[in-house]
Amino acid sequence: MAKAKFILKEPNSKAETLIYLIYNYQYKRFKYSTGEKINPKFWNKSSQRAKGSKQFPEHPEFNSRLDKIENGINNAFRKLLNDSIQPNNINLKEALEDELSDILLKPKRITLFNFIESYIEESKLNKTEGTIKVYKTTYKYLKEYAQKYKPLSFESITLEFYNHYLSFLRLDHNLASNTVGKHIKTIKSFMNEATERGHNNNLEFRKRKFKTIREEADTVYLNLEELNKIENLTLTASPRLEKVRDLFLIGCYTGLRFSDFTQINPENIVSDNTVIQVRTKKTGQRVSIPLHKTVRTILKKYENRLPRAYTNQTMNDYLKEVISLAGIKEQIETTITKGGKIEKKVLPKYKLVSTHTARRSFATNLYLAEVPSISIMKITGHKTERSFLQYIRVSQKENADKLLTHPFFN
Repeated sequence: MAKAKFILKEPNSKAETLIYLIYNYQYKRFKYSTGEKINPKFWNKSSQRAKGSKQFPEHPEFNSRLDKIENGINNAFRKLLNDSIQPNNINLKEALEDELSDILLKPKRITLFNFIESYIEESKLNKTEGTIKVYKTTYKYLKEYAQKYKPLSFESITLEFYNHYLSFLRLDHNLASNTVGKHIKTIKSFMNEATERGHNNNLEFRKRKFKTIREEADTVYLNLEELNKIENLTLTASPRLEKVRDLFLIGCYTGLRFSDFTQINPENIVSDNTVIQVRTKKTGQRVSIPLHKTVRTILKKYENRLPRAYTNQTMNDYLKEVISLAGIKEQIETTITKGGKIEKKVLPKYKLVSTHTARRSFATNLYLAEVPSISIMKITGHKTERSFLQYIRVSQKENADKLLTHPFFN
């Protein structure tokens, strides 16, 4: 059982001497300078408090401070256990000083987990639900890691932690490489924000080897011929599939994200019904997109007020039915690194299509049509051509066909 006691630094001194707190717990010994001093002649070794004496009239207040320190260490130890954190001399000292912040006259220390919790709450005011969900999931894994392996603080986010944490995410949770990379990126965001606010001085997370892992995903796009097949489907017998098809085509010919192309209203149609102008939900950018003839046809069908969309997940499920009905069943080999191992699958193309395929199809089809990259980026919101080109899905053959018209080959 954990127990606190107070001892004098120099019990035989003729002058004032420091008082130490000694805390024995789990076969460990924690020693802490209380900052309090007393002449040994006023000290009661048995009660470990100051004696009542006319020569030491402040003894009630003095003993009260020692009581607070004893209560503080007991509370600190109990809170660590309640948070499933294994106590050690480092985190016990931090927790004790948090408890004694009013006595020590210094602000309560912000811990890594305290900061993440408050930052997530703060972010709810100005960040998307998707971002908050990522933050919460990353925080959940960090807490699990701390409980299973070792406590975490700002100081413990090192390259050693990084390498161990990668294994934890890959092996303990069988996560794909890009998902692992997303969680590392989020940890770096937490650490950056804490550093900017003066809570953290450990900068190991900025080292080159503390990198965000990224694996090129086997994503697909739909070419113009395939989009025509989808558009020409007769789906009047299935209103749910017809609605999903129409909304998806809007995305394919505007390049907008699901959260944006499902929210188009009559006021977004400007310049005599020739341009869609919206402020994107994710980035807050204002974009202007020329109306493609297919978009005009669909908007006219719904009198410029698109039907209410299903959830993204439901849309993705129904969308696969639509793409399958269009006969888009080419077999595609996919690879993914999951749990540190490469997994290969061969799937029909329609199973790889999601609402985000619309945005990727828009960018790729415009690129193949030789629309300047900078013009496409004005709509997609990519900041650099490098990031934009990673988004483009052009096969080796399509690339060769595109180059056939280049002057170099003629």
